[in-house]
Amino acid sequence: MNKRLFFLLIGASVVLAAFSHYFLQNEIIRFITASLAIIFLAAWLGKATESVAHYAGNRIGGFLNATFGNAAELIIAFFLVKEGNFDMVKASITGSIIGNVLLVLGLSVLFGGLKFKEQKFNGRLAGYNASLMTLGVVALFIPAVFLGELPLERIQTLSIVIAVILIIAYVLWLIFSLVTHKEFLADTEQEEGEPLWSKGVSIIMLIVATVFVAVVSEWLVHSVEIVSHTLGWSELFVGGFVIAIIGNAAEHSAAVLLAMKNKIGAAVEIAIGSSLQIALFVAPTLVLVSLLFEHPMNIVFSVFELAAIAVGTLIAISISRDGATNWFEGVLLLSVYIIIGTAFYFV
Repeated sequence: MNKRLFFLLIGASVVLAAFSHYFLQNEIIRFITASLAIIFLAAWLGKATESVAHYAGNRIGGFLNATFGNAAELIIAFFLVKEGNFDMVKASITGSIIGNVLLVLGLSVLFGGLKFKEQKFNGRLAGYNASLMTLGVVALFIPAVFLGELPLERIQTLSIVIAVILIIAYVLWLIFSLVTHKEFLADTEQEEGEPLWSKGVSIIMLIVATVFVAVVSEWLVHSVEIVSHTLGWSELFVGGFVIAIIGNAAEHSAAVLLAMKNKIGAAVEIAIGSSLQIALFVAPTLVLVSLLFEHPMNIVFSVFELAAIAVGTLIAISISRDGATNWFEGVLLLSVYIIIGTAFYFV
């Protein structure tokens, strides 16, 4: 798409969202315009990180895409925590994890597989990702298991301890994978073509787009609760799928495009890496940040959320462990996502 037209659409969507937020009283229109603006801004984030990946390599590019792509969800979740809407925060965390390992990875594997018969990526990296995903599932299960045996204040303390451990584990994983053992986990895919912008401009684009996402996210949070009640949607469905899909827009676009360029390693890094970042860094960070407000949030998830995360993690591990993908595996991932989404809608 022409660059001028691309930024014209972004500007128009943000202006429309701002007009709706400040001058219209209809919360559904506010929600729709804010969601549309975040999707366009997420596309901007995706383009900027893809340009950065040209200079830094697919692993760093994938990490940056996951990080800045998750910025939208982290910012949305921060305002939800501030409002004390913990159920929707946990639902959005759940939706983000399964959305990345099932929807984003599923679409990438499907469209990449339709163009290339089989796509391969670093199998050793896939093994480490599987172990880290298992750690995330275990960390979320433990507080829920002990909920009936411990008083709430001790559950809160347990949540803080788990949050700190997960953040430390994630930071150590970054050091291991990007510094001390990066040669073992390096991708073999080579960058082709020209980047959209220079390295400096690409970084500036990332920062500016993130600032815009922060502003529009606050508008979205103001309307999302009213919209969910108006339409009769549960907080589980809104947080787990509506907000998660909007927040994942950057990963959706970048991962699918990279897979269709036979860069499935970068696509997997975006999808799986983003889920790991949500489970091991974003969720624990929100628990610690909530301590700044009147009512802190614990890390206890509902049975529905835990089941969805466990099932999504299980099939993602089984598909990605061999370091090779094809289009049918994408169908399997998307099928599980639709099943879980339908269940969340009826809960």
